[in-house]
Amino acid sequence: MFKKIELWIVSLIFLIFIIISILFGAVLNYHYNGGTLFPKIRKTAVFIAEIPRNVINISFGLNKKGQLLITNQDDMPPIFNKHKNKKKFERFIFNDREALLVLPRYDGDLKRSIVEVIDLNDFKVLHTYSHDINSMNDLVDTNQIEHKRIKIDDSEIRFEYRSPIILSDGSLISHSEYAPLFKIDICSNLLWINQEERFHHSIEKDEDQNLWVSSQMYPYSTVVNNFITDYGFSDDSIAKVSADGKIIFIKSVSEILIENEIFKKNLLEIYDPIHLNDIEPAINDSKYWKKGDLFLSSARLTSIIQYRPSTNKIIRYLEGPFSWQHDIDIISDKEISIFNNNNTAITKNYSEILIYNFETKKFSKKFNNQLKNNNFKTDSQGVSTILKDNSLFVEEQNHGRLIFFDKNGEKEWEFINKDSNGNIYFISWSRIIEDKGLISNLKKNINNKKCQN
Repeated sequence: MFKKIELWIVSLIFLIFIIISILFGAVLNYHYNGGTLFPKIRKTAVFIAEIPRNVINISFGLNKKGQLLITNQDDMPPIFNKHKNKKKFERFIFNDREALLVLPRYDGDLKRSIVEVIDLNDFKVLHTYSHDINSMNDLVDTNQIEHKRIKIDDSEIRFEYRSPIILSDGSLISHSEYAPLFKIDICSNLLWINQEERFHHSIEKDEDQNLWVSSQMYPYSTVVNNFITDYGFSDDSIAKVSADGKIIFIKSVSEILIENEIFKKNLLEIYDPIHLNDIEPAINDSKYWKKGDLFLSSARLTSIIQYRPSTNKIIRYLEGPFSWQHDIDIISDKEISIFNNNNTAITKNYSEILIYNFETKKFSKKFNNQLKNNNFKTDSQGVSTILKDNSLFVEEQNHGRLIFFDKNGEKEWEFINKDSNGNIYFISWSRIIEDKGLISNLKKNINNKKCQN
């Protein structure tokens, strides 16, 4: 009899849980589709839904915007432990490669970030960038509300070179995540700094050699400003920047979505409704896009947006088997790759590299078993590159690791960003250079450089 009562109670509890889950999902669906009634209930549901993301942020020492929590300018970045028993560098297979690795990393011995240019054949460091961060920060107007903490958040010990892009003359353009954009020459001398906005995540070149950079607009864009005036909202925007640091074009992603009748205005109640983390420009026409189209990755909306700036039109809005995704790459005239962090309310074990085919409208996975076997997982950040010979390069940003797989999926080499004490620090959006002309010019400029230091 007691067993029957216990079974009845368990069944009732389970039924109540199912009903609450359905109602909870319905409230979230109503909210994200533009519902305006019951604001307190909606806000409570959103708060609960964001608990897993907030727990992840806290575990990695991040604030609610995904930035490192900093109390003073002498705070060190976090130390990672996942790969502490591995070698700093290990090569498993040798393949002759005419390619360079641009490696932005935190050097635990120097207690600062640097950028290294590395020959992939022997992993020899050909050149290192390391500019005067404090002097650059002194040039920033800290009276601007968006830059008032730069000497704390981006002090030399905290600074990171994010997604650095190197030009053929050896100059380098980067930022330090939600910070000004800057350019230094091959000798690490500052050439210019753009503090008009806060720049973040990826930097990519278009067909005209201009740069597309994720940014945050403040003052806000016109549409956003109709709903929000106080500072603190993340008005993520796409910014087109010239090689001499001038903003040519800037547009709020929230504004784009609202103008295309996709984005619901009540989503502006969330402080970070877009979380733009990559802008991939199309440099050629194809059957599925035009030169100048942009592929935008919105982690918060779990979507890939194909946007045409020339007409202010969204061509495609892709939602797929990915979550909190980063780093889109155009890899053929009908395919893009997507770095799938693979985070849901129920955490998945491994990050993935997805391929979306516009012709078949289907997703496939690249070297998925190999990534699983290597316990590859980064909850946030992360990049991947599929090379011309179909090999794969991946960055496990949260754990300071790089892996290179050859075209057959065999692990070619692995790098862990360890200092002399074995401590592991972050790597911040590295990239592979395969362009033969760029490699030749870069090597020539490195060999001929005449730096004072």
